[in-house]
Amino acid sequence: MHHSGQPEDAVAKVTMYRKEESTPIPAESFELPFEGKLSSDNRWVMMADFIPWKEFESEYSARFSAQMGAPAKSFRMALGALIIKEKLGISDRETVEQIKENPYLQYFIGMYTYSNETPFDASMLVHFRERINAELVNKVNQEMVKKMLETTSSQESEKKRITRKRR
Repeated sequence: MHHSGQPEDAVAKVTMYRKEESTPIPAESFELPFEGKLSSDNRWVMMADFIPWKEFESEYSARFSAQMGAPAKSFRMALGALIIKEKLGISDRETVEQIKENPYLQYFIGMYTYSNETPFDASMLVHFRERINAELVNKVNQEMVKKMLETTSSQESEKKRITRKRR
């Protein structure tokens, strides 16, 4: 029996540490869990589904005159980048870095495949802000929230309906 006031177990637990023997793996060997597919319950995938991109695109394209020509980047890419910046509360440069590193964010801005390149320079966000005013971003946000609430309430009523049937 120890008289130090601590049970013998406590001393043994403190020394329990096993040194990791394996060597770090190279980044290319890192396995992705989703077999090359994005998870449909990811927040960016869900938000992308709730935004009526096409509806707002006409409003966006109306801001370009024939002389100006078509915008270099799509509406979804421009608006998506602004939403990402806003939601994450980050700088223009960090927004571009986050998009480069995250396949979910690339999907959100309308890219079809993952690319390890930055889709645009951080300075493009200045142009995106000039062309997509805060009013349009707010309108898109309201529409997205409305659709999310409609979906949740229809899922809730579906659950209630199923629960009622079971009784």
